[in-house]
Amino acid sequence: MEGVPFLHIQAQISPYPNTTPSHHMLVLDMMAPAMALRLLVVVAVAAVVSCAVAADEVGSVVEVWPMPATASKGGQTLHVSRELRMTAEGSKYADGEAILKDAFQRMVTLIELDHVINGSSQGLPLLAGVNVVVHLPGDELNFGVDESYNLSVPATGNPIYAQIEAQTVFGALHALETFSQLCNFDFTSRLIELQSAPWTITDMPRFPYRGLLIDTSRHYLPVPVIKSVIDSMTYSKLNVLHWHIVDEQSFPIEIPSYPKLWNGAYSYSERYTMDDAIDIVQYAERRGVNVLAEIDVPGHALSWGVGYPSLWPSATCKEPLDVSSESTFQVINGILSDFSKVFKFKFVHLGGDEVNTSCWTSTPRVKAWLAQHGMKESDAYRYFVLRAQKIAKSHGYEVINWEETFNNFGDKLDRRTVVHNWLGGGVAEKVVAAGLRCIVSNQDKWYLDHLEVTWDGFYMNEPLRNIKNPAQQKLVLGGEVCMWAEHIDASDIQQTIWPRAAAAAERLWTPFEKLSKEWEIAALSARLARFRCLLNHRGIAAGPVTGYGRSAPAEPSSCIKQ
Repeated sequence: MEGVPFLHIQAQISPYPNTTPSHHMLVLDMMAPAMALRLLVVVAVAAVVSCAVAADEVGSVVEVWPMPATASKGGQTLHVSRELRMTAEGSKYADGEAILKDAFQRMVTLIELDHVINGSSQGLPLLAGVNVVVHLPGDELNFGVDESYNLSVPATGNPIYAQIEAQTVFGALHALETFSQLCNFDFTSRLIELQSAPWTITDMPRFPYRGLLIDTSRHYLPVPVIKSVIDSMTYSKLNVLHWHIVDEQSFPIEIPSYPKLWNGAYSYSERYTMDDAIDIVQYAERRGVNVLAEIDVPGHALSWGVGYPSLWPSATCKEPLDVSSESTFQVINGILSDFSKVFKFKFVHLGGDEVNTSCWTSTPRVKAWLAQHGMKESDAYRYFVLRAQKIAKSHGYEVINWEETFNNFGDKLDRRTVVHNWLGGGVAEKVVAAGLRCIVSNQDKWYLDHLEVTWDGFYMNEPLRNIKNPAQQKLVLGGEVCMWAEHIDASDIQQTIWPRAAAAAERLWTPFEKLSKEWEIAALSARLARFRCLLNHRGIAAGPVTGYGRSAPAEPSSCIKQ
């Protein structure tokens, strides 16, 4: 047998709740027994009450989010062993073995949901463990890595083992998440159960880029909050955290090459060290999530000049960055040099949006430089963006820019540029027709700070709209929902993101032909409500499905009716 001959991990499902709370856990001691019983009566089945996304009866909808590519099930209920084991019989995955071990332990915590597990199996078949076979040995999270998996759960056997098969460890991580959604706490037996065995699921993502943007310039987000967001992303199989680190309001990250840059932070404590950034990146990568770093240049950079005033065109006109100064590009080079040691994702985002160039012509020194070089304001904007691209390329990055760069001088962009659409519809088709790659985030549908956009608007937003050519369709890398932070902070970020981001996540993961149609909204809403309840039980403060973004519950009722 090649590779790992036999990897054995045993997870004891404790009869008592963990004493150390985490963002995965729900402390049910806070819920009165009468309330728990009332929820049972309302929902009628324990699987729904616990909001674990288990299948119901044979032939009913598959309650997994996002919907897998293919899934079949039976009618047998299994109890999950309190000593659930993970084996790797037949696997070739040896490098970074801890990624899989840690993921399995997290999965056990998720299915336990901090309940007291102290019942007996009452004669039902017992699921003893999960065997995970990974065919490739590496664990480098490259863009476009194979995320596919097969998951099967037999109804019989001695012992009964679920089987996961994936090309890479990152596909196996997705399989473990799907497995966790098949399990729920049984309030009768006081055990974890898995309904509707045998299961056979084959799954893979529709798009390689499935992103969520967070903004730590408008409001600082503590490191534990960022990690909680990363965890929540994995529950709906999002795989890119776009970290909009700095903007005009604050510069919270340490840059060793230019240590005064983070003087532009809001306060001494609202900062990230380079070690913090490394910790966040590694935390994300171990969960199959890449971190895309962004510095938005030349606009959105007023905070840079707090530590280095020479980056401003003048003391009275501070944005965009001074295009006439070589030191401006030296600072960009220093930032990207430091980034290249931390942010290992192949892409870096250089912004390029909303650039008001009037400062350049109203500042005599810069205006003289423009005249000397025969440039108009628009020429200088293009010069700045293209020069910043060259600097990023020198550090091994491929560049993502916001769509204004394409709208203004698309034919001059580096041909490896990825254009990030945000202003509205119709841009992606123009970008791919020009032979460039594109990420879709049109603000009318996929901006989470637009609270008036309901979950169904997020779900029905199709990245390939009006793009019929198969070669051009492949140039659409995927999409991203954006959590701009002018009006959110650590107190309300999760209920603003979820569950609407999950609606977009299914659009980006599930095969087009399996996606729900507009006339199936009622059934889709019920599925999303159950997933939202699952997030709540996992400690993620997802808002109600009904109403607008970040709505409060309208009245007392079951979670699945909100």
